[in-house]
Amino acid sequence: MRMVARCVRGLEPALGTEILRTGSATLDWIGHREVGFRTSTGTTPSGDGDDPVRLRTADDVFLLARRQDDVGPHKSDLVALAELAGAVDLEGLARERRALGGPAGFGGIEISASFLGRRTYNRYDIEDAVGRVLAERAGVPYHARRHGEPAPPGHSGWRLTLDGDHATLLLRLGRRPAHRRAYKDATVAGTLHPPVAAAMAQAAELRPGQRVLDPCCGAGTLLIEAHHTVPGTTLLGFDLDPAARRAARHNAGPLPVAVEHGDAGALPVADRSIDRVLCNPPWGEQVDAGGRLAGHPERWWRELARVLTDEGRAIVLLSEARGLGHALPLGLAPVHVQQLSLFGSRPLLVRLERQRDRGRARTRRPAQAKGRTRPRAVRTPPAQES
Repeated sequence: MRMVARCVRGLEPALGTEILRTGSATLDWIGHREVGFRTSTGTTPSGDGDDPVRLRTADDVFLLARRQDDVGPHKSDLVALAELAGAVDLEGLARERRALGGPAGFGGIEISASFLGRRTYNRYDIEDAVGRVLAERAGVPYHARRHGEPAPPGHSGWRLTLDGDHATLLLRLGRRPAHRRAYKDATVAGTLHPPVAAAMAQAAELRPGQRVLDPCCGAGTLLIEAHHTVPGTTLLGFDLDPAARRAARHNAGPLPVAVEHGDAGALPVADRSIDRVLCNPPWGEQVDAGGRLAGHPERWWRELARVLTDEGRAIVLLSEARGLGHALPLGLAPVHVQQLSLFGSRPLLVRLERQRDRGRARTRRPAQAKGRTRPRAVRTPPAQES
């Protein structure tokens, strides 16, 4: 069974690795925002009715309906795309999707298109050329996206990509895109895209029993994805914003995620007590830094170095590389950097580890002024198995 998973630009290697780690798939190709792979019926990593094949770093998962050479840049070339749609085995695709736990039948046809390079047609021309043929063959309505109206319930989602080499037509496995997590009912400004959060959790190489911290937890996406990646860790999140804390608690529901009021510039946890830090810090892109971080980003890095154990690791998302200049003097070395393309921005996914030859004194918080006490440490719940 041939399949394609789509992802954020820059996460293709992480998605390919996740596919291989299922132990039931082999890779066919890694391309622009997509990974092609094949597997046997019944051996895919299971999800639910909305996402039958669970790949947490994927934006969406599809059956490969048809793949051929790119048709070319001219509007007259759209005839070849209509011929591509006419050659699709609709009955076979419907059987395969149902065998994987996806919805039965098509109900209606909705298609989303994208292309690379200069063309004399737009995405909507592509969608109409393919979608109308598919709908006519299946005997169901076609929903055009040209006017921005959402498709009625029950329409099957298709995607067609033109990358300069190939024209690839895909049928979504689930009822909705895989990045739309069922748990994420509440959101706040700056909330993290779940597949990116999943990739960060996987890069952390979590193990049961570890203490995992998000010092600016927002709606809790990183901690929730960490739980789904490796259950049995102790998950602790802080945020100054009460709306963010409410959102995180709501999204986490019964999961073992402790969310508390806390300032990322003065964390109420003991020195060298955290095994992993996962964080999307507020550096003013969508959310301004507050509390002790306002105007003093170096305090965030100082706290990061203070709380990590000797074998600790931090996975952070940064808007620019310049911030890493605060990490190096504190004994935190970036050992991997990956640039992503995310909603018009180009953030860096960075993995940091302790430099073994750096002195511990540099990572400690300066002595408190007379009469002041250190922040009270938060008691976290014991790790739970899901």
